[in-house]
Amino acid sequence: MTPSAARQASASVLNRVPSVTAAFWLIKLMAVTMGETAADYLAVNLGLGLTVTSLIMTVVLVVALIIQFAQKRYVPWAYWLAVVLISVVGTLISDNLVDNLGVPLEVITAVFTVALVVTFAVWYASERTLSIHTIFTTRRESFYWLAILFTFALGTSAGDLLAESFDLGYLTTGALFGAIIAVIAFAYYELDLDGIAAFWLAYILTRPLGASFGDLLSQPIEYGGLGFGTVYTSLIFLGCIVAIVVYLTNSKDHPAKMATDVD
Repeated sequence: MTPSAARQASASVLNRVPSVTAAFWLIKLMAVTMGETAADYLAVNLGLGLTVTSLIMTVVLVVALIIQFAQKRYVPWAYWLAVVLISVVGTLISDNLVDNLGVPLEVITAVFTVALVVTFAVWYASERTLSIHTIFTTRRESFYWLAILFTFALGTSAGDLLAESFDLGYLTTGALFGAIIAVIAFAYYELDLDGIAAFWLAYILTRPLGASFGDLLSQPIEYGGLGFGTVYTSLIFLGCIVAIVVYLTNSKDHPAKMATDVD
């Protein structure tokens, strides 16, 4: 194939994940917030327990990922369904390690940090890129979702570590992670921080940011929350996510061809 033909072929390939827009970050933040409160609701309020909840939600996540991989392109409802479910499962993984196995949060945070770094290293060694703008093969998408799972698990443990073990509280922890994200945004826009590095750093940190505010809204007042409960908090954010995804499904965001060449 000539270089011109290769470029033409690459231009017609559809990216399987969404563009990084304000809507992307808004849904992502709400998804991680809901992931925290929904996991608590299923395990505690419904009385299913961590083990049963984890098994059920893992099966549901696998089904959602099968649907997502089958699309071969970005379909808003399939993609964001997988994100919401992987947020719940990521929370449950961290909670199981702490509550069922007694692993310290410091250890869990360190382990998931290493797991994420190894995932990125293997991904880059295999594909020579970590760009989310060129997720057009099953192998790249597999690396993408594995990395996302570890970001959620890492974000959950890191947020709980600061809020609970270090006793900073949910509001202070959320504000701290929000400030770090603001610094990353400043470094990207003003100091030429690499876009891929900025994206993944922000992606990791929005998890504890959302989880902290989810706990702030849902936890009882005596535990440092505002007492809205997991049911109402989860339903509010789920409703917002559904509304935005419906909008995206009927807008130009669905789907978009990649602007970059295959690399």
